[in-house]
Amino acid sequence: MFPQLIIKDLKLDVPVIQGGMGIGVSLYPLASAVAAEGGAGIISSAALDRLLSKRNNKKYNAYEATYEEVSLAKSRGGVTGINIMVALARDFLDSVRGAIDAGADMIISGAGLPMTLPSIAKVKHTALIPIVSSARALNIICKRWQRQGYRPDAAILEGPLAGGHLGFRVDQVYLEENRLENLLPPVKEIAIKHGDFPVIVAGGIYTHNDIIRFLELGADGVQLGTRFLATEESSASDSYKAAVLKANSEDIIVAHKPGSPCGLPFRVIKQSPMYQDALCRARKPKCNKGYVLTKDKYGKYTRCPAKEDNESYFCICNGLTSAADYNSDKERPIYTVGTNADRINRIMSVHELMNELKGISHTDSQKLGTSTAVSRL
Repeated sequence: MFPQLIIKDLKLDVPVIQGGMGIGVSLYPLASAVAAEGGAGIISSAALDRLLSKRNNKKYNAYEATYEEVSLAKSRGGVTGINIMVALARDFLDSVRGAIDAGADMIISGAGLPMTLPSIAKVKHTALIPIVSSARALNIICKRWQRQGYRPDAAILEGPLAGGHLGFRVDQVYLEENRLENLLPPVKEIAIKHGDFPVIVAGGIYTHNDIIRFLELGADGVQLGTRFLATEESSASDSYKAAVLKANSEDIIVAHKPGSPCGLPFRVIKQSPMYQDALCRARKPKCNKGYVLTKDKYGKYTRCPAKEDNESYFCICNGLTSAADYNSDKERPIYTVGTNADRINRIMSVHELMNELKGISHTDSQKLGTSTAVSRL
């Protein structure tokens, strides 16, 4: 029904990569379910140390948590990987090492340019896949990686309709030139120039027909996030899923001021309690999670704009960990979604969603199930 997506030595019968959504949405139950359906299931590395510490009632560091979660996803078979954000600088190196040591099939990395990714650890079979928003960004990465003796195994082109952090200025989000179909051709040219590796498109992909359309435009595969957020296997909290079901198109906004301390526009549901607190500056600046801290002049991870300024920024670490039900400190949650979240009207299983994306109707699915049952008798 689709051409195979081949990345390094990986073969996907369904050219669908599930987006790595953090914090605590994309964990091993979701990733392994997608992998079982022929796609690529992706964990998010964000705050894995805290999430696993709570789950198993023992202390984890970033390396240990990444290693364990990747191993759990892999144990169920299929193609699984992990998304590791460059913006999570404090834990970036340990997360990459933990993923490679656990045998992750792929590492996807964005929210900044992963310039040093090939040099962090001996890669072995793990595919390294940067997320970019332009041909220029991909060209820069290819040249930098070439000096490290490596080229991308694939690239994900993320357009401005995606959820979470966006690789565009707020005034660029809705420009015609930044529509995903217009960004694709020059990015594809760079990929061909540097070894003809696959290009996967992301941001606003929703239906089987969307997948077919972008494959016909030259994409090798697609990545979807929000649709997998609203599945039974997603580890998003019940309140998070309820917020998605309730949201309409006017509720989904690109937050900028106040915005993420990472400095990138951030797509959210505007009714998110932490975002509403940020609008009226109800929350005093503080930082007790520290995932997006950057180095000070002494080389220590102490700096974050949201620690001092509650007028321009909201605390993304506390907001997202609270959205993952890690709210022992009574922080209020923030809910991030893609632009098409208003189209979601029910929670479905990964199996049902993947069949829909494959173009298999419910009736066809029932027939396939009956045929399979008969063949086993």
